[in-house]
Amino acid sequence: MSPIEKVYNFLNEAGVYYLATEEGDQPRVRPFGTVLLSGGRLYIQTGKIKDVSRQIAADPKVEICTFKDGTWLRIAGELVNDDDHEVKVAMLEKMPELKAMYSADDDNMQMLYFKNAKATFSSFTAPPETVEF
Repeated sequence: MSPIEKVYNFLNEAGVYYLATEEGDQPRVRPFGTVLLSGGRLYIQTGKIKDVSRQIAADPKVEICTFKDGTWLRIAGELVNDDDHEVKVAMLEKMPELKAMYSADDDNMQMLYFKNAKATFSSFTAPPETVEF
């Protein structure tokens, strides 16, 4: 299993992760659940009309954190917008509940992938493991 697959599987199984952005000098954190591995890239999804989208456009450096079975995962990196129709369709197929709010053909659905990412798995019972992708 590749490092990015390990990160994706952990996020997928955890279900909810918390995304941190910055707005001026104020950190902003909110729960997310969208995650997709496609074309060797780790994607998240949001709406372009949301504050989080504007915050990422202003400063694409973000961090996410999740916890599962005594282990937490933190991913720091930059998010890059990807308007590829196929990626949007793949996200909607993976998470059909999003179809009530988004369409692959609307101008609101936003797919973002990580670049220059550093993911660290941590727990109280094992040394940290860091992977980059």
